[in-house]
Amino acid sequence: MLRFLPVLIALTLSIYCVVDCVQREDHDVRGLPKLVWVFVILLFPIAGSIGWLLAGRPKATPPPRRQMPRGPDDDPDFLKGL
Repeated sequence: MLRFLPVLIALTLSIYCVVDCVQREDHDVRGLPKLVWVFVILLFPIAGSIGWLLAGRPKATPPPRRQMPRGPDDDPDFLKGL
């Protein structure tokens, strides 16, 4: 059972990376076109998956922070109530 674990891990990682790649928008994929990434992941399951995770996925961007109003005259919700 233990000798099948690396195969199972590689298969699971490859499936995750292929699904992740296919669901991304074309302009979000970095490095190579999306179709090429899918072929790389399928042809080289471990190296292709690691390559996708490190170089192909879009970089995480922090969500935009909303500036808090400084006073009642800067707060649009407060001004609506006047």
